[in-house]
Formats: sequence, structure tokens, C-alpha cells
Amino acid sequence: QVQLVESGGGSVQAGGSLRLSCSASGYTYDTAYMGWFRQAPGKEREGVAAIGSDGSTSYAGPVKGRFTISKDNAKNTLYLQMNSLKPDDTAMYYCAADRVVARKLSPRGYRYWGQGTQVTVSS
Repeated sequence: QVQLVESGGGSVQAGGSLRLSCSASGYTYDTAYMGWFRQAPGKEREGVAAIGSDGSTSYAGPVKGRFTISKDNAKNTLYLQMNSLKPDDTAMYYCAADRVVARKLSPRGYRYWGQGTQVTVSS
């Protein structure tokens, strides 16, 4: 089992920045692949950014160039640096993890999920 706890969400104005963190505990062999996902009210959960066991990263189109995913393996912590935030980025942000994932930005591939942290961007 893996436990994931997100933090760092909040309310910011458009153009601002936030840094999300996701602390992993438990059977961390199952955190080889980790990702950030978001879900806005009335919308499906979508992939934002993901990182593989080899450190390779993937980003969704709308966040490329603005968001950066990183992972500190020593601390078992995943990060998402979000810059130039837009109102469209408003959503609940979730951290997810699994040992093997076929498509890193697809939420269907992940077994372990955190409870989420809210990000609200005002215009």
C-alpha cells in the first residue's frame, strides 16, 4: 500500500505561482511512476504532468512551459511548480502513483491517489 498526501494548494491571482507537494509513504516501490492530475467541477479528471522511473517527464498541452514536475527520491516527495497560473487552472489537484504505467498522463493507469489539494486562480 502507498499513502499520498498533497499540500501547497491555495488561492492566487492570474499570473501567480504555486508549488504543490505530494509526500509518499508505505511501499514506495509502487511509486516508480507518479503524476499530477486535476479535476474541475463538472469535468473529467485529466492528466497534468507525470514523471517516470527513469526521470522522464510528460506534460499536458495546456501547461507546457508553465508547470514543472520534479521528484525527490530521497524524500519520497513529488512536486509541481506552477507558474503563470490562469483561471482555467482552477481545479482540485491530485497526486497519483503506481509501479508501472502504460500511459503516464492517463488517470486509469494509477492505483494510488491522494485526497487532493484545491487550486483557485482568480482573474
